[in-house]
Amino acid sequence: MTVARLDQGQRYRPRMAFLKKMRRQSDWTGRSCAGKGQVIPFLIPCAVSKIEALIMEMQNPDTGIKTQTQRVVITNIPHAVAGNDIFQWILQRLQITNEEALHLGDLFVKYGYIYPLQEPKNLTLRTDGILYRFQTPYFWPAQGWPADDTDYAIYLAKKNIKRKGILEEYEKEHYNMLNKKINYKWDFVIMQAKEQYKAGKERKKADRYALDCQERAYWLVNRTPPGMLDVLEYGIDRVTDPNEDKIMYYQQAIMKSRVKSSVSLGGLVKYSEQFLSNDPILSGCLPSNPWITDDPDFWDLNAKLVEIPTRMRVERWAFNFSELIRDPKGRQNFQLFLKKEFSGENLSFWEACEDLKYGDQSKVKEKAEEIYKLFLAPGARRWINIDGTTMGITVKGLKHPHRYVLDAAQTHIYMLMKKVCLWSAHVMLQLSFKCEDHSSNFPFGRRHLRSSPSPIILRQQEEEAKAKEAAATVDITQVMSKLDRRSQLKQEPPK
Repeated sequence: MTVARLDQGQRYRPRMAFLKKMRRQSDWTGRSCAGKGQVIPFLIPCAVSKIEALIMEMQNPDTGIKTQTQRVVITNIPHAVAGNDIFQWILQRLQITNEEALHLGDLFVKYGYIYPLQEPKNLTLRTDGILYRFQTPYFWPAQGWPADDTDYAIYLAKKNIKRKGILEEYEKEHYNMLNKKINYKWDFVIMQAKEQYKAGKERKKADRYALDCQERAYWLVNRTPPGMLDVLEYGIDRVTDPNEDKIMYYQQAIMKSRVKSSVSLGGLVKYSEQFLSNDPILSGCLPSNPWITDDPDFWDLNAKLVEIPTRMRVERWAFNFSELIRDPKGRQNFQLFLKKEFSGENLSFWEACEDLKYGDQSKVKEKAEEIYKLFLAPGARRWINIDGTTMGITVKGLKHPHRYVLDAAQTHIYMLMKKVCLWSAHVMLQLSFKCEDHSSNFPFGRRHLRSSPSPIILRQQEEEAKAKEAAATVDITQVMSKLDRRSQLKQEPPK
């Protein structure tokens, strides 16, 4: 809204050619945009053209609302209309109920087609003697002019100069924020504000008052104060299609890479075969089904922190790292291994992050501070080793803690623990020999799974087999006779 000419205030009236062009483009049918008692949460382009056609019809000198000069405060404002006149005209023109007419009038004010003169902060249509004016078509929402930060900064600076520093609280916050954001051209902002303030003084008092109300209504619509509904979030230039989210979702789904059905089915079959032995429905419960036999042995053997886990439970840990870390007993054994490797703080940090994520909301801030002091702060007692980028993201997020503030660091530590794959080969074998086997107690019987031997054991077995084969094929008597003959030849003197 930078001033380009001095007469671009309320004295500027839109040309009839522009209004006629807009009228030709519209297809107003004389019906309400909403059904009976229905609230319009958004406006689509067709409805916009109909609303603008209706606004232009209101300003028609013959069939529209009669405007006249009205006295406001201590000045006379031309082209003003009363809220009750707008309400009655909508009611008679569209032949709708009082609720629908009042709601439609509220939409006209909320979207900035009509602005109030006596209560500029109240963007609603009142059916009494409150005065309104029609907004210049240049500032209609359908024009799509962006509410630029520079223009808003000029408006606030001009208001600050006019009122000598007396601004609303939210306006002061926006003013300071814009001062930091566009500080490189703040001199231009102040210069424009002073020029507009100077140009406003040269206008008539009525035009100056009407322009102030017009600007205030424009920025109330485009920069909504806290506590007010931002209608443009559901309005013309932001959500023009109620199915926009679905359209975007399907467009992204189309762009995703595809795999053959045989590949996906093969992966599903492989997963099913891997977890077949652990499925209590397909393979049965060991030692017995507690829901059928009322035998609590199944619950006792599969308790969270049982002393000796079952072989089936340990074998499941070897499927993937997530199976291991989800099992409390698996985490307990993994913690013992990490302590031997002097990295037990990694799993403790991961568990603390899980407690923060799924714990009590009222203790999030307190828990986040404790985790930072224990694991992340310089010189922490159980300091964890993460890269600088992750640490920067985490420390920045801790200024405003929430449940997922430590996700970056937790993911980093999770990947570090996942790389400790030697634990599966080194410890799993030890646990598998210690764990109890209750398959003999299962009445229906089942196929025992055999794990493949280690490559080192296979190599040793091959070498032993070769040695035995070589020893079996050699005749010891023949070797001894050859040695005796060689010794006799050495003892005989040469002839």
